[in-house]
Amino acid sequence: MNGSKVNYSPANVDIMEQTRIVADLQGHLETIFIERQASLFGSDSAYVAELRQLAFGHFKHLGFPTARMEKWRGTDLSKALLADYEWAMESPGNNIDLEKIFQCEVPHFETFLVAQLNGWYVYKNSPLTTLPNGMIVGSLAKAFLKYPELINQHYGKYANVETDGLTALNTAFAQDGIFIYVPDGVAVPDVVQMVNIVDSAQNLMLQTRNLVILGKNSHLKLVQCDDSINHKISFINSVSEFYIDRDSTLDHYKLQNKDENSTLINTLFVQQEQGSTFSSNAISLNGGIIRNSTNVKLSGENCAANIYGVYLMDRNQHIDNQVLIDHAVPRCQSNELFKGILDDHASGVFNGHVIVRKDAQQTNAYQTNKNILLTDKATIDTKPFLEIYADDVKCSHGATVGQLDADAMFYIRSRGISENNARILLMYAFAAEVVNKIDIPELRQRIDDMVKKRLRGELSYCDQCVLHCSSQEKSLTFDIDMTKV
Repeated sequence: MNGSKVNYSPANVDIMEQTRIVADLQGHLETIFIERQASLFGSDSAYVAELRQLAFGHFKHLGFPTARMEKWRGTDLSKALLADYEWAMESPGNNIDLEKIFQCEVPHFETFLVAQLNGWYVYKNSPLTTLPNGMIVGSLAKAFLKYPELINQHYGKYANVETDGLTALNTAFAQDGIFIYVPDGVAVPDVVQMVNIVDSAQNLMLQTRNLVILGKNSHLKLVQCDDSINHKISFINSVSEFYIDRDSTLDHYKLQNKDENSTLINTLFVQQEQGSTFSSNAISLNGGIIRNSTNVKLSGENCAANIYGVYLMDRNQHIDNQVLIDHAVPRCQSNELFKGILDDHASGVFNGHVIVRKDAQQTNAYQTNKNILLTDKATIDTKPFLEIYADDVKCSHGATVGQLDADAMFYIRSRGISENNARILLMYAFAAEVVNKIDIPELRQRIDDMVKKRLRGELSYCDQCVLHCSSQEKSLTFDIDMTKV
């Protein structure tokens, strides 16, 4: 491993010691940035180098987020930052046989697979591939040099480095990632599967970065998976920027089934132009700390944004979903639906923030968060929020927190179904409303099976793939006679 080590011990320390260690970590990163500029700036154009310096300045000022910040009030990263982390600053090379470390064998689910290993794009023959339809897929670092006009127009234009310390950190240190460009008028026939793999004998802190650009009247289905090959501690700070030009459609699916030693920060910035549609569905099934931050700006009229998510957490797992939708122009629509089931000592946060600006008349915006807490130790902090400056709008928001419906339990059990199966059936029906919105039948079936396994306690961290596929795969059925319900 070529990298710079952050030498701290993940011991139990008090709050003052945690604060000191995190401050030392920030100082160490500043030293790395100065001393390793030859590696950091190796693939940079003048524009990217200037942006990196700017972001570094903001990170020095902002630092790591703390629980004292309003948007981080429910998620404390301080303990996750105590581990000894390696900093992978040099490419592992292109002699990597991806099939030996990663296999995705979902039945009948054909995808165009692109992957990055420990933050670096993995390829066999070419770091950038141009398909016959003009679509470009490959290494973001190579795109910095080969397609400067696209990079200068879009990279770093939507990610906010001025107020978000982790986005600033990512922009300062990210060296590679995945670049996807879909030209005007192209409907990509295959589902693109974008996989971020972590495989290291050391604890890793990674800054992964992705840029996806859709031209006018184009269409792309994108599946984003986060996987770990081993159980080492990892801190992944991932930032993605999606640009969706006029009359285009991007369907985005985010699958998270990580081990409990992982901290995964997924921050997404989406820019939509006139008549475009963005749909996102985040499925979170396991993970130590997961934070999904989705920021959508509707900057052209007649846009639609559909942001969905379901999370099933137990033990001491923590999930945090942050959604910001900015209605900047008239006649746009946004829909949010998040559902969560939390068991044991699991905890969760949902913040849904919709801004309807003064000129955004005839806006329709709806957001809903529903939660089931299975124990009195599980917690959820939910805050759907509307900020409206226009008067001709239709907006609503709501949140619920409760337990399984006692009347429904009684009804199902009166049909001869056991208490355990009745609980599973109710939880599955609760989560299925979000799963059923997946528009790829093969993927929907697989996620549906994974949710069932998760509810039965049969799904754990998978050594091969977030989709939990293996040669020992068995079909899963409920031991419930549905005709009695």
